[in-house]
Amino acid sequence: MNIASYIDHTILAADATEEKVAKLCREASQWKFASVCVNTCWTKFCAEKLKGTGVNVCVVVGFPLGAMSTEAKAFEAKKAVEDGATEVDMVINIGWLKDHKDALVEEDIRQVKKACGKAHLKVIIEACLLTEEEKVRACKLSVAAGADFVKTSTGFSKGGATVEDVALMRKTVGPDTGVKAAGGIRDYETAKKMIEAGADRLGCSAGIAIVQSAE
Repeated sequence: MNIASYIDHTILAADATEEKVAKLCREASQWKFASVCVNTCWTKFCAEKLKGTGVNVCVVVGFPLGAMSTEAKAFEAKKAVEDGATEVDMVINIGWLKDHKDALVEEDIRQVKKACGKAHLKVIIEACLLTEEEKVRACKLSVAAGADFVKTSTGFSKGGATVEDVALMRKTVGPDTGVKAAGGIRDYETAKKMIEAGADRLGCSAGIAIVQSAE
């Protein structure tokens, strides 16, 4: 298994400096990770650093709470894609989901997907805050709105990815929509279990340690 090809090499900390983001890009290029995952202020910087490397630029939108207006999320996504992002990870409006405002949740995702153009959209459902029924509903709404992936977590709430959530999400979305596991994946064994449960992509800040322990 080429574990590196599953990994979105991630730095989303508020105190991420230019030096740290540049290092992230160098590491992603060296280890042939799928992408770097950064906040949108770094989009142009990463796109320039990674030009010609084959590494994607993934950005987060409406992050980490998801409670921004749909218009703001769509604008952020559109600007990021214009600046060189090829993948966008957005957070759903969790309150709307819990209030059963499914039409609003779906439209929120749909508008961001539209703003993404050709860029892939991954929808973060923040599974640790949801019941099983809500997880299933969030995944179904994401697929209906045209999402390319569903994603377990931001890594900024009270829990990260679990094997059980990945398996449930894979079962719900079927074979044609991607599943990304993120949050708390720090070693090869955990990464392998997530992939075996159905994950196509892993969001990790410990990508190098995972790859090295796989060798």
